[in-house]
Amino acid sequence: MLTQEDIWGHRSIINKLPAGNTFAEPFATAKVPLNLSIEAHEDCLVILFKLDKLLSLDYLTDPTHNKLVKNLVNVLVKKAFNLNAKISHMNKRSTREKLLSYLSSQSQKNNNLEFDIPFDRQQLADYLGVERSAMSVELSKLQKDGILKTKRNHFKINMIEK
Repeated sequence: MLTQEDIWGHRSIINKLPAGNTFAEPFATAKVPLNLSIEAHEDCLVILFKLDKLLSLDYLTDPTHNKLVKNLVNVLVKKAFNLNAKISHMNKRSTREKLLSYLSSQSQKNNNLEFDIPFDRQQLADYLGVERSAMSVELSKLQKDGILKTKRNHFKINMIEK
């Protein structure tokens, strides 16, 4: 999990990284301090790349090198989409709107109205930048209003006729 904490100790989840993912690529060239933390919730292997060698023109004819660069570019494109989605959720004004935006995107991502999310409740609140208690109240209201059903990280969105 990629997290960031401010000087007051408020934790924000940037992203939950599945196995085989990469992190901190933009900081490799920025040469600025990395204000991020990585939390591994299971055993993992971390591979560090020397960016100057990775981007070197000396390896242009090496098919393995070219495949690695192509894969890294694909990863960066996916991350850009994910960050744009998070910005879209975060730009909503209320906790309810943030929840609905996030859950709608998860439903679309899973191509199903019933799905699991990769976060527990505290992690979801941290990801959306909201208080957990306020988020729990909104989830209860959404259930009471018949908009969704939830248990832990499992959600079912009910289609409501207009």
